Order: sequence, then structure tokens, then C-alpha cells
Amino acid sequence: MNTKSRERIDRLFKFIFKGTGLITIALLAGIFIMLFSNSILFFFKVSPIDFFTGSQWDPETKYSIIPLLVSTSFVAFGSMLIAVPLGILTAAYLSELAPKKLQMFLKPIIEMLAAIPSVAIGFLGIVLVGPGLAQVFGIQNGLNALNGSILLAIMALPTIVTISEDAINAVPKSHREASLALGANKWETLFKVTIPAAFPGLIAAVLLGLGRALGETMTVLMATGNAAAIPKGFLDSVRTITATIAIEMGEVPYQTTHYFALFAIAAILFLISLIINFIGEYFSNRLRKFHS
Repeated sequence: MNTKSRERIDRLFKFIFKGTGLITIALLAGIFIMLFSNSILFFFKVSPIDFFTGSQWDPETKYSIIPLLVSTSFVAFGSMLIAVPLGILTAAYLSELAPKKLQMFLKPIIEMLAAIPSVAIGFLGIVLVGPGLAQVFGIQNGLNALNGSILLAIMALPTIVTISEDAINAVPKSHREASLALGANKWETLFKVTIPAAFPGLIAAVLLGLGRALGETMTVLMATGNAAAIPKGFLDSVRTITATIAIEMGEVPYQTTHYFALFAIAAILFLISLIINFIGEYFSNRLRKFHS
């Protein structure tokens, strides 16, 4: 193959990669335009003040995102309270302390959790976790925010463990050797040197895990009780933004106030997810620059 042929192939692949990148940007822009154009039509009919400060979501009379937003926050942040310490400590153990054979055994199992269908995890919440919570806390219904948090923690674990392990592995070996040479043991080196050095990557792992939890639909639809009211605690039934869209979009009359309301809450969720992903990418870049 001569030089001209190689240059033509290089130009062809540059064109292909550039084209696929532009298509991705165009698709994202299209989603953005569709969501926000329909959302604007909603705010012509319903006051933004009522939407962002009200306390009820009733498609026939009142539209307020607050009950759905609070419910989503309960479930998503509750899942992070479980998944973050468990995920980071698991990643630290796999990276720094686990024997090689055990590491090779555990890592595929953790990554396989990401392949379990969300409907299967939701079913687990209905038949196992929910009844267990009802028995432990003495309540009639185990389909609540805590149930959803536990299930979403399971779903977020592979993301948090994998990215956290990569962040910990990216810390230069010289950092560990210097700490050990100064008399620190493995645990002191891990918690006082390795984890602080990997902190930007760990933040990115947490944020991407949070984004995973915020975007989940089927599991929370099955396991949280779907009560569109502001919860007072984790044992209350809740309805997240994603579950509301899934439940109501199929039967809503076209181009009604209710129809546009669903686009409005979808646009809010889109913005929240976008911001979380941007922040996660920022911390990932910081980690790369720190270790480059």
C-alpha cells in the first residue's frame, strides 16, 4: 500500500468518525429541542410558580413537580447512601488487598449485575425485599422508597465499583511505595494516600452511579408503590419522575395539558442528568490530568 492510499484511508476514517460524532450531537440536540419545545407549551397553560412550588401532582387539576422530584431524590440519594460506601470499599479491596484468584472471581460477578434486566430486579423487590421490609418495620406495604433505594443500589454498584477501581489503579505505584517506606501499613496507605489521590475519580464514579439511579424506570415503577405525594420518610410509597412518565404517557390524550406536563418533567430530568454527567466528566478529566 503506497502513501497516497494510506492518506485516502486516513481521510475516509476521519470523515466516518467525524460524521458519527456529528450524528450523536444532532440526536442529543433533537431530544433537547423536542423536550423543551413541548415543555414551553405546557407553561403557557400552567403557571411555572405553581409547577415548581405546588405540592400535588393530579393530572386532572394540579401539576406540580415537587412530589415527583422529592420522591426521585429520596430513592436516588437513598440508593447512593447504600451503594457508595459499599462500592468504594469493594473497589479498594479488589484493587489493593484481594488475592489475585479472588479478584478474578469477584470482579466478573459484580460486573454481571449490570446485565440483570431491571424488570427482574423489580420483581425481586416485589416478592422478596418488599415483604422483608414490611416484616422488619411492621408496615402493611413494603413497596416504598427504601425498597426502591435498595434495588437501585444493587443496579448502581457495578458502575461505582468498576470506575472506582479504575481510579484507584490509576494512582501511581510510587505513592504507595513512598507511604510504605515511611512506615505506614497497608490500611493507612489505602485510606490516607491511595483513596485521597483517587478522589476525583471516586467522585466521578459516584455521580455516574447517581445518574444511573435517576434514569431507572422499570424497577422503581414496580417497587416503590407509585404514590404521587411528598414522602415524609423512606417507608412511604413514592412515585419518581421516570415512573410517572412510564405510567401516564401511554394513555394521555395527545397535545393536552397533561401531555405537555409529562414533557416538562422529562425536560427537568434531562437537565438534571446532563448536569450530573458534566460534573462527573469534569472530575474524570481532573483525575486524568492529575496522573498524566
